[in-house]
Amino acid sequence: MQNKNILERLKKGEAIHPNDPEYDRINEIVNRTIELSQKLNNATDIHQVRDCIGEITGVIIDESTTIFPPFYTNFGKFITLGKNIFINHACSFLDMGGITIEDDVLIGPKVNLITENHPLDPKNRRALITQPILIKKGAWIGAGATILPGVTIGKNAVVAAGAVVSKDVPDDMVVGGVPAKIIKSIDQ
Repeated sequence: MQNKNILERLKKGEAIHPNDPEYDRINEIVNRTIELSQKLNNATDIHQVRDCIGEITGVIIDESTTIFPPFYTNFGKFITLGKNIFINHACSFLDMGGITIEDDVLIGPKVNLITENHPLDPKNRRALITQPILIKKGAWIGAGATILPGVTIGKNAVVAAGAVVSKDVPDDMVVGGVPAKIIKSIDQ
């Protein structure tokens, strides 16, 4: 029995099928985000960008956080940003499963944070299955990296440019490659 609304079920990682009676709620948020994203990506300064992202997420973005457009998100409501974050050009956040970025994180250009997946079974493949992404304080995600559903990037960890991260990254480690593997520890 479904006693939670679709947004709660989505964030908990339950399979959400397109024929779900509440699926229109997702489409409403997506359509609003598409509209606001046009405003965001036409902004002429970082203050406007911050305000637009705040409108998309429904939360005021701290003034210490800088995001360079273009910036892409399909949902936006499940993005949580800390303080003193830098997000470079052309990043894409698919956040239906929840993306949390803690303080002092650096995100390079063209980084993809993907919280959404689909079942392997072709009969159910249109269903959404989500898992959250957590990027802990002080982490650095290099240009063009992709972080997949359910991954936690540890405190002060570094993800090398172009890496595809499918498993958690421990604190103070550098990972790289496809799939990403530990390269070395960061000497503190």
